[in-house]
Amino acid sequence: MLQAKNIKKSYGSLQVLRGIDLTINQGEIVSIVGASGAGKTTLLHILGTLDKADSGEVMLDGVNYSSLKDKELARFRNEKISFIFQFHNLMPEFTALENVCIPAWIQQTRNNTKSKEEVEKRATELLTLLGLGERVQHFPSELSGGEQQRVAVARALINSPSVVFADEPSGNLDSKNAEELHHLFFELRKKFNQSFVIITHNEHLADMSDRKLVMQDGQIL
Repeated sequence: MLQAKNIKKSYGSLQVLRGIDLTINQGEIVSIVGASGAGKTTLLHILGTLDKADSGEVMLDGVNYSSLKDKELARFRNEKISFIFQFHNLMPEFTALENVCIPAWIQQTRNNTKSKEEVEKRATELLTLLGLGERVQHFPSELSGGEQQRVAVARALINSPSVVFADEPSGNLDSKNAEELHHLFFELRKKFNQSFVIITHNEHLADMSDRKLVMQDGQIL
């Protein structure tokens, strides 16, 4: 489903990734752990199209997106890939519902495939599934940290991506909300059969995953 071959990346004289080979299967939850500076976030950004490798290729659902041009890449990212970050990055002037709808509205503008009502219905369903059915019209400032992160999860799922990349998704949460978020990933995988690639320092989450990959000095051990 997702396959990376011989991914290398340097910044000046600093070699960050030293030839990464990686395969993620459909519906698989994979965690990536390692010390700071091991190259985890750089790898995630390359897999998620936010950065480009110096060499190697990445394929998702049969498409080699390493060579796509900017406009094609933006469309591909919007349709196939989503992100959950440590900080939720919600738009403060929009409600929870509107924040979730934004990626689908972008897709709607490009493809004209769904009506505004269909997008809002899907967003409401996701927020309800995540326990926020009574909070859809609340603004981020009116939500707890755990609720804001669940809004970010719903936003990541709105376009039914093939893979969700999560960079320290529970790093800004207390232990109770972190535990709930961890279990939520597995519930979502069971319901939607999406793949999750998670960078984390939380060993408990890493050990729950289908696979735990350890990175050191730009390589997967």
